[in-house]
Amino acid sequence: MDRDALDWGSLRVGSLFWKLFVPTLLGMVSVSAVTVVDGVFVGHGVGSDGIAAVNICIPLLMLFTGVGLMAGVGSSVVASIHFSRGKIRAARINVTQALLFVTLLTLLPVAAIVAFPRPVALWLGASEHLLPLVVDYLVWFVPGLVPQLWIAVGLFVVRLDGAPRLAMWCSVLSALINVLLDWLFIFPLGWGVMGAAFASTISIAVGGAIVIRYLAHDARTLRLYPLKWSRTSLRLTVRNIGYQCRIGSSALLGEMTMAVLMFTGNQIFMRYLGDAGVGAFGITCYYMPFIFMIGNAVAQSAQPILSYNFGRMEWPRVVATRRIALLTALGCGTLAAACFAGVPRLLVALFVDTADPAAQLAVEGFPLYAPGCIFFVVNLAVIGYFQSLERLVPATAFALLRGAVLLVPCFVLLPRWIGTPGIWLAMPLSECLTFVMIVAYAAVRRRRRVWGRRA
Repeated sequence: MDRDALDWGSLRVGSLFWKLFVPTLLGMVSVSAVTVVDGVFVGHGVGSDGIAAVNICIPLLMLFTGVGLMAGVGSSVVASIHFSRGKIRAARINVTQALLFVTLLTLLPVAAIVAFPRPVALWLGASEHLLPLVVDYLVWFVPGLVPQLWIAVGLFVVRLDGAPRLAMWCSVLSALINVLLDWLFIFPLGWGVMGAAFASTISIAVGGAIVIRYLAHDARTLRLYPLKWSRTSLRLTVRNIGYQCRIGSSALLGEMTMAVLMFTGNQIFMRYLGDAGVGAFGITCYYMPFIFMIGNAVAQSAQPILSYNFGRMEWPRVVATRRIALLTALGCGTLAAACFAGVPRLLVALFVDTADPAAQLAVEGFPLYAPGCIFFVVNLAVIGYFQSLERLVPATAFALLRGAVLLVPCFVLLPRWIGTPGIWLAMPLSECLTFVMIVAYAAVRRRRRVWGRRA
C-alpha cells in the first residue's frame, strides 16, 4: 500500500478510518477465531474439563498481553505525534525502546512459570481434578508469550507505518497455522490440551517473526533504530518507556479487566456451580476475545488518526474521528449482543454437546450476558479515544472502573442477592455503570466549556 494512500492529515476521515478498520478488524477477528477453533478442538477432543483447564490459564495470558498493549499503545501514540511533527528518528527510537522493554520484562517470568508450573496452576485456581491439564497447558503455552508481546506492540507500529494489510495478514497467517496444528496435535496425535498449547506457541512465534522482520528490514519509515548504551541514553530510555507506559496504562487495565473477569468468574462459578460451572464460563470466555478484539479494532483504527491530528491541533478531524469510532463501536456491540441473545444454543454447540451439564448452564446464561457486549465495546472505544489524545486521567480512571472497582463487587454481590443469574449479570452491570459514568463525565465537561465561554 502506498504511503500517500494513508495520509493521516488530509485524506477524508471516514475513508481513512475504514481503510484501517476493515483490515484491523479482520486481523483481530482471525486471532479471536483461533481462540474459538482452539476451544472447539479442545471441547470435542478433550471435553468440558479441557475447556475449563484452558480457561483457568487465560488470565495469565491476558496479563502479559496487557503489558504488550500498554507498550504498543504508548509507543504508537508517541510515535504518531513525533511523526506528525517530522521527528522520524525520535519515533523510531520510541518504537525500538518499546519492543526491547517488553522482551526483557517477559523473559524472567516465562522461565519461572515453565520451571514451576504446578504452584502457578494452583494459584490460578485449578482444582485437583483439573490440575494435570492446567500444568500441561502452561508448560507448552507460556514460551509463546515473548513473541506474543512482539505482536502486541509491533502491529500498532506496522499500521502506523502505512501497512495495515500486512498487519492483517500477519494475524491471518498465524490463525491458519494454529488451526491446522490444533487439528493435527489434538486428533491424529492425541496430545490433548498440550497439543493445543503447542500449536498456539508455534503460530504465535511465526507472527512475531513476521513483525520483527518487517520492523528490522522492510518498514517504510518506522524501522528499528540502534540504541546507545551510555548512562545518559539509558536514563532517556527509562524516561521514554515510563511515559509510554503512562499513556498506555489504560490498555493494560483493559486487558487486566478481561483477566479479572476470567479469574474472578472462575472462582465464583467454581464456588456456586463446580467444575461444570467453570466449563460453562469457559465457553463464554472463548467468545469474549471476539468482543474485546472488536472494541480494540475500533480503538486502534482511530488511534493513529486521532494522535496525528491531535499533534497538529486539527480539532475538526479529531471530532469527526471520534464520532465515526463511537458509531462503529455501537453497531458492532449491538450485533454481538444479538448473537449471544438470539442463538445461544448454536454458539454453545460449537464446543460441546448440548446435553453436557456445562453446555446447559451456558445456554441459560448467554442471554443474560448479552447486553454487556454493547457497553463493553463502546467503553473500549471511549478509553482508546482518551489514550490517543494523551488524556491519561480519564482513560485510566474508566479502565479501573470497569475492572476491579466495579466488576469484582458485582461478581461477589449479585449471586448473593439474586442467585445464579447474578453471576452472568456481573459483567453487563459493571460495563453499564462505567458507561453511565462516562456519559456523566462528558456532560460535566461540556457544561464547563459552555459556562467558560459565557464568562
